[in-house]
Amino acid sequence: MKEIKIGGVPEHFNFPWHKAIEQKKFISQNIKLTWQDFYGGSGELIKALANDDINIAVMLTESAIQAIEKDYPFQILQKFVDTPLMWGIHVAENSSYTDVEQLKGTKAAISRLGSGSHLMAFVHAKQQNWDLKNLAFENVKNLNGALKALPKDQAQYFLWEHFTTKPYVDTKIFRRLGDIPTPWPCFVLVAKEEFIQQNEILIKTLLSVINKISANLKNQTDLIEEIADRYKLAKADVEKWLDQTEWSQHKLSKTELEEIQKELLALDLINSRSKHQDICVV
Repeated sequence: MKEIKIGGVPEHFNFPWHKAIEQKKFISQNIKLTWQDFYGGSGELIKALANDDINIAVMLTESAIQAIEKDYPFQILQKFVDTPLMWGIHVAENSSYTDVEQLKGTKAAISRLGSGSHLMAFVHAKQQNWDLKNLAFENVKNLNGALKALPKDQAQYFLWEHFTTKPYVDTKIFRRLGDIPTPWPCFVLVAKEEFIQQNEILIKTLLSVINKISANLKNQTDLIEEIADRYKLAKADVEKWLDQTEWSQHKLSKTELEEIQKELLALDLINSRSKHQDICVV
């Protein structure tokens, strides 16, 4: 039996993987799939994938492309979530900020350089017409770090997935000033080129299993209750999230990649465009 180590953020988007593991869908295909949570987000995932701590990463699309453009030996296997990620723009409940425009010139909390919270701060700043060269950051490592840093004013705002942070908005640790969606499909599956070359059939089998699970997941009658219980979310929030979320079973197309690269170039987050076949498994 072949063992594959996969990692991702401990969020509701990755529920299909846990469902498939619990139902022994991979075991039935002679694959021992081991999941690892990464609380530090994409930056931590990139490091783990580069060091062979994991074989596959469920990674934010923008972070994966930036990593590959920086010469990490990765390729995108396929999209995992087709819809945008909704990032909440958070401040401490005790802060004086009441509007996102007031955040100009303040410091953004990020999980680490190259993470989604880092890259989306640039997307947000561009949207606000701020000078991207003047952005300031405080590395807080993860969500827990932000929960401590913002009330202490070590950083003034924090971008993180809307529904993951909602419990902390409800309990008045954070206050949300707004939301900003990613202008692209939000999650992709990424692996090192060497692993892909050596495990072509195995990867095809694994993708077949997870794609079948994700395609049929919304047919589960108690899905809202199960996700709410697992991730400690309100049922109403899970229902709203599911309405705006679609898992993907398809490759990242050439057109999609070019549009994302165009956005990242405009933000100075990448210096050039690689060809589709150099970034994606085709």
